[in-house]
Amino acid sequence: MLNSTRPTRRSRRVVAATAGVATLALALTACGGSDDGGDDTASGDEKITLTVATFNQFGYTDELLASYTEDHPNVTVKQVTAATSEDARNNLTTKLAAGGEGLADIEGIEVDWLPELMQFPDLFEDLADPALDGRWVDWKVQQATTPDGKLIGYGTDIGPEAICYRADLFEKAGLPTDREQVAELLGGEDATWDDYFEAGKEFVAKSDSAWFDGAVPTYQGMVNQLEGAYEDPATGEPKDLKTNQEIKDLYDQVLAASVDGELSAGLEQWGEDWIAGFQNNAWATMLCPPWMTASIEQNAGGVEGWDVADVFPGGGGNWGGSFLTVPSSGPNTAAAKELAAWLTSPEVQTQAYENANTFPSQLDAQASDAVQSSTNDFFNDAPVGPIFSARAQAIEGAPFKGKNYFAIHTAVQNALNRVDLNGDDPEKSWQGALDEYASLGL
Repeated sequence: MLNSTRPTRRSRRVVAATAGVATLALALTACGGSDDGGDDTASGDEKITLTVATFNQFGYTDELLASYTEDHPNVTVKQVTAATSEDARNNLTTKLAAGGEGLADIEGIEVDWLPELMQFPDLFEDLADPALDGRWVDWKVQQATTPDGKLIGYGTDIGPEAICYRADLFEKAGLPTDREQVAELLGGEDATWDDYFEAGKEFVAKSDSAWFDGAVPTYQGMVNQLEGAYEDPATGEPKDLKTNQEIKDLYDQVLAASVDGELSAGLEQWGEDWIAGFQNNAWATMLCPPWMTASIEQNAGGVEGWDVADVFPGGGGNWGGSFLTVPSSGPNTAAAKELAAWLTSPEVQTQAYENANTFPSQLDAQASDAVQSSTNDFFNDAPVGPIFSARAQAIEGAPFKGKNYFAIHTAVQNALNRVDLNGDDPEKSWQGALDEYASLGL
């Protein structure tokens, strides 16, 4: 049953995404890489144990890791899984700042940590290997490659975005429900953000639900399509937010849709009200990378009607993804590099996809029968493998994110939330973003 009223807008405590970055930078300035790795390899005779630090779900089961030992009898592989990605990040940065002692032989990282970690490439092994050229989509390799060509991470999963939607709410609003027809409703191959917002206006005029969950996640999809949102890709220098018309235009566009067009549910992703929104028909569509389908299913259990359309406004877009790194402080870096290469092979990443729905960044894995034949029961048996493969092929490249990206991005996100969640005046809130930018002293 549809709600008779929209969700109430709630207050939000602003938390900076860049907390701890300055502290880490100061601590790491005095640290350097280690030369203690030696010439060890997984094919040697000495018995060694390699630890792999992950978080959330990388898809590496005990059975999968044990199969490596079968082929490398001298190696025992142990996985250490942090409770949250933030716990994993804090552990990594704290121990890096102390010289690396206590880190796992292989450390999993999120793509969003790279701008910070890339400032200290000497703390990680160079994973570049001509034998692995062509394994990953090009832009995934680019994300983990330093300006001088050092590769500090092997790609695991990526987050090509589609649109997840409530077919039942579409039907009640008189909109098409078939996923191919929904893709056309949103603009098809040439879908634009204007198309997406116009369809939303048609929906909310006939429904008590909002079109999307919040302004910030919608803006995230838009800004990820810019080559250099806040910094010059050629120099890494920050762009003055006061004169960054490209960002101001996106800010105005998403708020015009969210607030003036009443398309936003005014909720903060991952908050309690957002989680509850899945059960009370709070919104009808979401920007949706593969990993988001698991969150939707978890929070929307018992709610029927979710589906996935092979479309995304503005072309292709990626949200999220992870890497495996090898800290130089480890005692078995050569063996760790061998294991990291194996864990990110197309065959193993295909198994990881089957285990945890982590969509692979490896081209052969994407083309595998296991991926191409995969469906999702909760999303009306949607052919998620082919859909997200098509969305991955639409991605033209990775946006540039330098060392100041997240500080500036947080200022804009805070401004959006003040309007979308709290009802502040858009121009006054934008001035708040400019003040926050000025306080960074860039």
